[in-house]
Amino acid sequence: MIKSLLAGLLLAGMALLGATADNKDEGWKPTPLMRTVDPDTAKAGDVLSVTGEYLDSTRVAEIYLTDGKAEYKMSIVEQTEKAVKVKVPASAKPGRLRLMILTKGVQPQFLEQPVAVTIE
Repeated sequence: MIKSLLAGLLLAGMALLGATADNKDEGWKPTPLMRTVDPDTAKAGDVLSVTGEYLDSTRVAEIYLTDGKAEYKMSIVEQTEKAVKVKVPASAKPGRLRLMILTKGVQPQFLEQPVAVTIE
């Protein structure tokens, strides 16, 4: 009886260790933040220059335009820690749209940024 109880506890412990090994935290990473976008008015095909902090490819996977209802994925042309250049997609609807980041890591997150651009 005690042997089977110990064996069960051992198996349960191994299962828990295996489950947490897949979701191992990569450690703390600073949050990407966009501070400026230039130009502030653009149309499909234009390249936007965005400055900020922690925008490199180890932290930022994708960049989008959003109006809160729809998202338009932008292609990244150039990317460094302090700046990124992105191309406005043809699918982007006219209006005032905010930029949004998809982070990299074990638990990627969408982070709407405090910068916006007007699409004509």
